[in-house]
Amino acid sequence: MYYLIRTALEPCSANEIRNADVPFVAVLDSREWNRNYADFHLDIDMELDTVDPHETKAIVNMDSLTGTFCRPALTQKANFHGSFSFALDERGIVLVDDSDYVKGLVAQISKNKKWRLPSLERFIYDLLETAISGDLPLLEQMEKKLNRIEDEIMDGNITGFPVELNDIRGDLLDLRVHYEQLIDLSQELLENENDFFADENLRYFHMFTERAIRLQSLVSSQREYVSQLRDLLQAQLEVKQNTIMTVLTVITTIFLPLTLIAGWYGMNFTHMPELSWPYGYPVIIIVSIMIVIICLIWFKKKKWM
Repeated sequence: MYYLIRTALEPCSANEIRNADVPFVAVLDSREWNRNYADFHLDIDMELDTVDPHETKAIVNMDSLTGTFCRPALTQKANFHGSFSFALDERGIVLVDDSDYVKGLVAQISKNKKWRLPSLERFIYDLLETAISGDLPLLEQMEKKLNRIEDEIMDGNITGFPVELNDIRGDLLDLRVHYEQLIDLSQELLENENDFFADENLRYFHMFTERAIRLQSLVSSQREYVSQLRDLLQAQLEVKQNTIMTVLTVITTIFLPLTLIAGWYGMNFTHMPELSWPYGYPVIIIVSIMIVIICLIWFKKKKWM
């Protein structure tokens, strides 16, 4: 798939991009790239990583800029792993992907974007923006899930550490690394070491850097929120454990004197006058009940129960 960057992406043939007076966009799979890369006359120092890249980065070559983009695979079904490689110079950009991920991004741009001042820089900005367009709604969903978990913790409906909280924590870690790499990529574009980009268009990369920094800050705040929920849950579990221990201690304390009485009169010595006293049994019952009542009143007064 080949396009020319005019007021919108204009489909064209491979031959048309060679003599075009505007920048081009080429979307290829790895076999097409290996077969035709010489036609683009890109001076690449290192072989382009086209096999399912796992990081986002940019590499400055002698007379080109190459790199990869990788979106992390999150547990949310609406977001999936996607990656592509790219190579560019001042004439245009080549996107290499064996899946339909980058094709879908370019198709969205072709359908929805029209430019008053078309340029290669604007296309790269829109490509990166489209790739992260679903991130803010995703983070808002995570925020709602964290709020729900907090409410359940405060209501005492969670008795153990929720697996969902661990999943969110792992997703936020992946996103934090992803945004760090995006910021590095955008800053590499801003450096414009090979002077591929017009100075007045570098503002697009600055805008994208600011967007990635804001998303990274939001992820960092949510990771702190997760840590606070972990501490809150631990505190709630400790309160429950302390309550249980308090109840057990109260019960043990109440039955200690009763155990003493039972052991004392269980010795059955011959000269224990209470054994032959007709009122001994009911008296012991009354004394035991009085001990329980006195203990309960004492514990209530001390606010131990």
